[in-house]
Amino acid sequence: MNGTAQQGFGYRARRTFTRLLVFTLILGLGGVVVFLLSQLNARTFTLALQDGQLVVMKGRNAPMGALPYRTGDPRLADAYAPIAVEGQDVSSLLTRKFTDRDELDQALFPVLESLARPRIASDEPARVDQGLYYLRRAEKLSGITEEQRLTLQKHMVDVAYYQARQKLEDARRLVSEALTQLKLAAESQSRNARSANQMLSAVAPPARDLEDALRRAVHSLSGPQAAPQAPPQAAPQPAPSSPPPAPEPQPQTTGEALDEAPQAPTGTDAGGVVPTPP
Repeated sequence: MNGTAQQGFGYRARRTFTRLLVFTLILGLGGVVVFLLSQLNARTFTLALQDGQLVVMKGRNAPMGALPYRTGDPRLADAYAPIAVEGQDVSSLLTRKFTDRDELDQALFPVLESLARPRIASDEPARVDQGLYYLRRAEKLSGITEEQRLTLQKHMVDVAYYQARQKLEDARRLVSEALTQLKLAAESQSRNARSANQMLSAVAPPARDLEDALRRAVHSLSGPQAAPQAPPQAAPQPAPSSPPPAPEPQPQTTGEALDEAPQAPTGTDAGGVVPTPP
């Protein structure tokens, strides 16, 4: 009887151990699956439309769920900031998942480029500034394709003139402010008054010339130039008329002409002998 009891206890122990082992394996496999899904979701980017803005979302370290993407590099914070779509159709982007940041960059570039293109073609400085802002955001996307990079370079060339004009205006303003501050320091009773006066005497004339040149370049030379006018063409001179052809001399058929016609020489006049007829 004791043997039967021990045999029954051993059977129950083995069965319990087997069940516990199977449960542990299932639990372990479930944990592995959850871990892998969490890792995959944490590396996945998506795009969501919130309050008219396209927001970059990054998966949480969990099988599901996402949060707005916050990059650890401050230089890239502006590149992945929310984008005001302004009525663009971005429905195709909302259903996609991006497994790395290069794919995300390539999807964001067309949105930024379509926002920048009409603005940089405008003549209004405020709109050009907005277009340049979107181009600078697109420039920070390191994962774009070579074709997209060429498109970006073309747009940057288009706004190069505007950027140069803006920098010239900034330089003129800085020169003007520097002269004003030097004059203020030179007229004061501070310990730097003498140095400021010497600097003002040395740089004031060329600085004013530079300021005038910058002002002329920004406000006069950068304006629309009048189309060059072609010099007036002289009226065509009439070709000289050729004189009428001289009349050809007509042969004389009058009696005087016949009288003046040369006569054939006779035999005696020619110094020969008149031949006698046979």
